[in-house]
Amino acid sequence: MNTFGEHFSFTSFGESHGKAVGGVVDGVPAGTVISLEAVRDMLARRSGKGLPAVSPRAAAEPDEVEWLSGVIEEDGILTALGTPIAFLIRNRDARSRDYEWLRHTFRPGHADYTYQAKYGVRDWRGGGRASARETAARVAAGAIAMQLLTQRGISVCARLLQAGTETDPEKIEALLHEVQDVGDSIGGIVGCTVEGLPAGVGEPLFDKLQARLAAAMMSINGCHGFDYGFGFDSLDRRGSDLYEQDGKPVDIASPQAMTGGIAGGISDGTTVRFRCLFKPAATIRRLYGGRHDSCIAVRAVPVVEAMTAITVQDLLS
Repeated sequence: MNTFGEHFSFTSFGESHGKAVGGVVDGVPAGTVISLEAVRDMLARRSGKGLPAVSPRAAAEPDEVEWLSGVIEEDGILTALGTPIAFLIRNRDARSRDYEWLRHTFRPGHADYTYQAKYGVRDWRGGGRASARETAARVAAGAIAMQLLTQRGISVCARLLQAGTETDPEKIEALLHEVQDVGDSIGGIVGCTVEGLPAGVGEPLFDKLQARLAAAMMSINGCHGFDYGFGFDSLDRRGSDLYEQDGKPVDIASPQAMTGGIAGGISDGTTVRFRCLFKPAATIRRLYGGRHDSCIAVRAVPVVEAMTAITVQDLLS
């Protein structure tokens, strides 16, 4: 499956070392004005330029969006026509020669072997569709979804919460530099919130809000875990710790009763909160050379925002 969403949908195409990556966004209302600056800003955040543990290629790619259909541009203003919006982002800084050794080698923890087993052929140049390069298209599409949500008074915001076992921002930065310097990799956790989402969003039983969000997050390359609200942190707590105060039930909006803004698979009108765990990158520079992220989670922040915005906009459409 290369398409996500039903009413507001995004189709992704392209490989890491092909000519381009890109996408098709369907479900954008005619007349919607798309801020090109907002799209560029979100893609710039995905590049991670100036941040530790980021692939040099990511910082070098210009990530210029070419709009192919579904929009009309006049005087620098992009307006949706109501038809599918197709776009591409050309790969300008691919170095396929760096991956020549991968023709006959499978990296443990990567999709090299499974793609070969499934299709009988694979794009060994950088990992093909399993490369983080594919997320550039997601972010461009997500930037459009974010703008539609803003019109409804809904905002999506993600940030890096943890790298390894560190949660202090200064210690996280020091750890990322250390890991990068030795050519190793490390995992991390990205947290995300959705503000302004009204109560009643989500479809029980098999299309719950958290199920849709989990599917979106777990589709991101390198994401190995999802939880919302108390999540796994509730294992060492009792129900009375979470839902009772002074012998009475706590208000649903109380931080003490923070269930992630979702109950029974439906939004309750409070802030939606969830976390995503990203594994240590399988391509370790000390083993393979080349240009790679030392911590996937660093650049995953805007990707998480993009997939969240696409999910929520689809549910609201």
